Amino acid sequence: MTGPKVLLVAAEASGDALGAGLARAIRARRPDATFVGVGGAQMAREGIVSPFDITELSVLGLLEGVAAYPRVRRRVKEAVAFAAREKPDIAVLIDSWGFTLRVAHGLRKLDPKLPLVKYVGPQVWASRPGRAKTLARSVDLLLSIHGFDAPLFEAEGLKTIPVGNPALARDFSAADPARLRERLGAGADDPILLILPGSRPSEIKRLAEPLGVAAAVLRADRPKLHLVIPVAAPVAGLVREATAGWAAPPMLIEDDAGKADAFVGATAALACSGTVSTELALAGCPMVICYRLGSLTYAILKRLIRTRYVTLFNVAAKREIARELIQDACTGDALAQAVAPLLDDPARREAQTAEQTAALDLMGRWQGDPSGRAADAVLALLAQQ
Repeated sequence: MTGPKVLLVAAEASGDALGAGLARAIRARRPDATFVGVGGAQMAREGIVSPFDITELSVLGLLEGVAAYPRVRRRVKEAVAFAAREKPDIAVLIDSWGFTLRVAHGLRKLDPKLPLVKYVGPQVWASRPGRAKTLARSVDLLLSIHGFDAPLFEAEGLKTIPVGNPALARDFSAADPARLRERLGAGADDPILLILPGSRPSEIKRLAEPLGVAAAVLRADRPKLHLVIPVAAPVAGLVREATAGWAAPPMLIEDDAGKADAFVGATAALACSGTVSTELALAGCPMVICYRLGSLTYAILKRLIRTRYVTLFNVAAKREIARELIQDACTGDALAQAVAPLLDDPARREAQTAEQTAALDLMGRWQGDPSGRAADAVLALLAQQ
């Protein structure tokens, strides 16, 4: 008897990481399982060869979404056609709301009996609560990374299993700050600033200028300041291009061990809003959060967003632990001014790090392996078929 064939579909770097972790966890439980799907470099290392490059699907913003719609629609058709050829026993659609929802609809038409799992639901607690009903009509099971959003989907009749946020389970025990300093040629007391411009091309394009200005301002007053950008492989070329003209050139780090060293060994960070903020907090790195959207997208979303903060541990704590500089507030000078105290004042760093850690506890830090719980849920649903 052959093992189950699992289709995993991810359209962005964060989803690619989730897919890779899920594949490893399922394989540990079912060594006879096989995997096919759409993904990136991390899923490829698990033997999942994507039929196309997912980098072009990393779209954010209303205008960008409209412009990219023909491309997204084409890739949706390709993903569904790929599934038709592979004939999986179950499909797991990871994050990327717009793309994976369309794939779900295509798969449902292709095979109404195929079990469909959504891994990471839309943030209906923050905006557009109607998406919960839409998702309930589209898939059979939701694996949520936040326990507080499960009731919102279950109220619409969608079985929801909170599995935990993988960012909260990331292991930094092997990270070596001394190795980072050796790599940089940094002295024991030299400050190190992490700069994280995002994993989407649109994020990098919008944040490169203010981050570059901030880096130059900070470096001018701190000649021994070292700048480091941990970069995701799919956008490494874009980040190199975007930072090529910076007055203070950063070191780009692409390997996983080097990234872990940077998260633990940095003095402070300027970070694009997203999952990385949780990972930085887990590594004990104090930070300032920044973000920019297209002006029209921001104007619309500002009316839709129901939460005061964009950073999850700020949301959990119900206060601004990490400073958030969003849209017009996100300027180079403002970023430099906000992060400077973290670079210069050890007591300030220690206080913010402690507050970040306390907020992570509210989010469910150290509650087991999310990928393992997700794998158990997927295999349980498969066993019911």
